[in-house]
Amino acid sequence: MAIELTMLAWSAALGLAQIMLAAAFVTRERGLAWNAGARDSVLPPPSGVAGRLDRASRNFLETFPFFAAAVLAVMAAGVADERTAFGAQLYFWARLVYVPLYAAGVPYVRSIAWVASIAGLLMVLNRLF
Repeated sequence: MAIELTMLAWSAALGLAQIMLAAAFVTRERGLAWNAGARDSVLPPPSGVAGRLDRASRNFLETFPFFAAAVLAVMAAGVADERTAFGAQLYFWARLVYVPLYAAGVPYVRSIAWVASIAGLLMVLNRLF
């Protein structure tokens, strides 16, 4: 399998893991009754690590559709090369590093990881133009 598709699959797994991790921490903060309930009441956003993991997960969901579309388009067009392979790997590894950095509240370095993931995405996307 092409490395771009492998990184897409691992990125999908990372996204699912982020959702599950954020849900676990938010449940720990709000309790099992909240998790099992209808969630009809409006609550403030989660705080601390739970809030940061929730925001990191939401941030992932903002970029992943573009990454997936770019990888699938590159593969369908048959224009994958070493640059798209590197870009896909950069996106995945930067997103992976981003999670603990965001959870720990590390400023600046977290932003560098985000910028690196966007650079990887743009490397894949650029091959289509």
